[in-house]
Amino acid sequence: MRAIVCHELKGPAALRLDEVPEPRPGPGQVRIRVRACGVNFADSLMTRGQYQKQPQPPFSPGFEVSGEVLELGADVQGIAVGDRMIAMTPQGGYAEQVVADRNRCAPMPVAMPWEHGAAFPVVFGTSHVALQHRARLRAGETLVVHGASGGVGLTAVAIGKQLGATVIATANGLGKLEVAREHGADHLIDSSHEDVRTRIKELTDGRGADVVYDPVGGDLFTASLRSIAFEGRILVIGFAGGTVPQIPANHLLVKNVDVIGLNWPAYAELHPQVMTESFQTLIHWYLDGMIKPHISATYPLEQAVEALNQVMTRKSTGKVVITMDTAN
Repeated sequence: MRAIVCHELKGPAALRLDEVPEPRPGPGQVRIRVRACGVNFADSLMTRGQYQKQPQPPFSPGFEVSGEVLELGADVQGIAVGDRMIAMTPQGGYAEQVVADRNRCAPMPVAMPWEHGAAFPVVFGTSHVALQHRARLRAGETLVVHGASGGVGLTAVAIGKQLGATVIATANGLGKLEVAREHGADHLIDSSHEDVRTRIKELTDGRGADVVYDPVGGDLFTASLRSIAFEGRILVIGFAGGTVPQIPANHLLVKNVDVIGLNWPAYAELHPQVMTESFQTLIHWYLDGMIKPHISATYPLEQAVEALNQVMTRKSTGKVVITMDTAN
């Protein structure tokens, strides 16, 4: 079978398409024919040796796939060969087949296209657990979403609206902001030339935001800390801007501010019920037409490096997805 393989930790440019042996499932695992794989910024970190759970080469990137079950390992129950599945994997999704743990697989509705299945778990799962479980976002509150046109950002906008919040979206450029508006954002801030702190204050009549969803970090985190409401909550999702902020504790004290980290994959091991219940809610919303993945581009497996570069350079909106040749 074919797979995109990282042989050296030199970034996406060192990835190459190889023929590799088919994987075999161990106890409690399933082997899946991959139909589509979501592309995430963390994939690029893994190829540079900078990910929090770093595999050693050779390996294939890829955390989220959709496809059909080809083989069951020992002690697997509740799944049959041929079932449609969405699966989370530690790595390995940039391939025509992958092995996944049974407890990281979820049934995929027949009505859901392969591309939607692969674009669904990381971004929607991250935003839903962050906003509802961690930040306790309530109806009537004001939510600021930074990087609102990106993969997780757009889902945070949509889920914030589902939870009844007023959503302020920030993004770099009017084109990206328009995508956020289409997904429900009430107010838009162009972070390329507007003063984010001042505009948040203006849009909230000086009160500040109740919750800030920040996958960017850097200067936007500083602006968030200076425009947060009393007892506001700032969600640390990631650092796509490249700078990890250092937090002055006195600022947290003055306004009783919570800064909340979110490591969504950790729930699969440490508190799986949170992830399971979240996914059930999200699938219900999807089938009811309340949420839908925004896929800006799809690439064949042979062009996986180009797909990853689209995400790294933030040229894409929403999700980028790698698709496989379904004739194979």
